[in-house]
Amino acid sequence: MNRVEKLKVQIFADGADKAGMLEMYNKSFIKGLTTNPTLMKKAGIKDYEAFAKDILLEVKDKSISFEVFSDDLDEMEKQALKIAKWGDNVYVKIPVTNTKGIPTYSLIKKLSDGGVKVNVTAIMTLEQVRDVVLSLNDNVPSYVSVFAGRIADTGVDPVSVMSAAVKITSLKSKAEVIWASPRELLNVFQADEIGCQIITVTNDILKKLELVDYDLNSYSLDTVKMFYNDALAAGFKI
Repeated sequence: MNRVEKLKVQIFADGADKAGMLEMYNKSFIKGLTTNPTLMKKAGIKDYEAFAKDILLEVKDKSISFEVFSDDLDEMEKQALKIAKWGDNVYVKIPVTNTKGIPTYSLIKKLSDGGVKVNVTAIMTLEQVRDVVLSLNDNVPSYVSVFAGRIADTGVDPVSVMSAAVKITSLKSKAEVIWASPRELLNVFQADEIGCQIITVTNDILKKLELVDYDLNSYSLDTVKMFYNDALAAGFKI
């Protein structure tokens, strides 16, 4: 059994390209899927609901998250209730605040108490984690999505933050922490080590799984060959 097979953290594929999403969905080690409006815009999606329902025709037995996109909390609620009806495996992504910085904790509580499985997204502080967890219903499954990669982008080591987030979220038996926006494959093993339940991973990082436990001397030689071959192909001369 290699290190990937020993992982306890659930790997969720993050994307909005239909072919790529379905390719990952069909892999046994992928336990769920997520997407967001930014990824969907980059993929050229024009009809949000049609895209989501098309994916759900094939993704039936793994968790999948779709996000609300209104900036008004009342409209967010309407969108969330509509999205939640698309399937039993659907989690509704709710941003931790709107664009004005107004927290969505009251909406999170209302939805969670109403049985909606929420995926609270764009979290970056432990204070936000705490307030989200306090808003969640103990009896309804939910995700607490902490953007570890963006935390790391600010020069802060996210491991201690994520470890604390896992501890705080453990107060709710049906809430799971997502290590979101990873920057490298190493993050998968870091998430696993601290007991984080889920990590969302894009296809470009997932492709690096084949490198796990690859001999570093061989990898060094591969790199030298790459430099050499690219220089030849470019016709460089000194």
